[in-house]
Amino acid sequence: MGKVILIASGKGGVGKTVFTTNAGAALAQKGYKVVLIDMDMGLRNLDLCLGLENKVVYDIADALTGLCRIKQALIRDRRFEELYLISAAHHKDKGDLTPLHMKILCEKLKERFDYILVDAPAGIGDGLKLAAAGADMGLIITTPEHVAVRDADTLDRVLHELGIRERMYVVNKVKADLMTLGVVPNISEINDILKPPMAGIIQYDDNIHIAANNGIPVVLKKGTYIEENFKHIVERIIGSEQCE
Repeated sequence: MGKVILIASGKGGVGKTVFTTNAGAALAQKGYKVVLIDMDMGLRNLDLCLGLENKVVYDIADALTGLCRIKQALIRDRRFEELYLISAAHHKDKGDLTPLHMKILCEKLKERFDYILVDAPAGIGDGLKLAAAGADMGLIITTPEHVAVRDADTLDRVLHELGIRERMYVVNKVKADLMTLGVVPNISEINDILKPPMAGIIQYDDNIHIAANNGIPVVLKKGTYIEENFKHIVERIIGSEQCE
């Protein structure tokens, strides 16, 4: 059986979707069967980060409501042996979608895939609860900003209340010079606030964002420090222990 990993953030703009893209690609490069699900209804972006926007016919709402078969909603990224996308609905109305719909879908996908990465909408509203319904683990993406870290801590408590016991976090868009100057919280301060274990740190790098804007997972470029870092982060995530 596969594992469903919810990738969430307390606030927008922290790079959650770009992280999901590259984490999924890194897992696929390791030989795992992976599907990425975009649950940010009305604001879908995962298809753009993968360069698959022109291949979307059916979306997650169609799959959840039975308008199409799950297989029809799966879009294969042919740059990888086994990497697929299920796109978010382009409209905001989630209709009659319930957490039970999502849980059943995840159970079915776990029969075929090793890892299902769910890109949740930012925040702690109903969209998060729908996205989290089938999750086995929660991965929180934050940045070294006081607002983002506080929101990440709130999100962590919400995930715990939703029954997701296994949780980790990643600090994204890190600028070491700003931390040294003391104008943003440093890693030690962030670690004191957030209770789950840290899966890794991602340095701010224009190449990550340039690649995403061109629909290319940056980890496709082998031998870079970015690719090596993502590889280590996903190894920590899939080898993580449960925490409360």
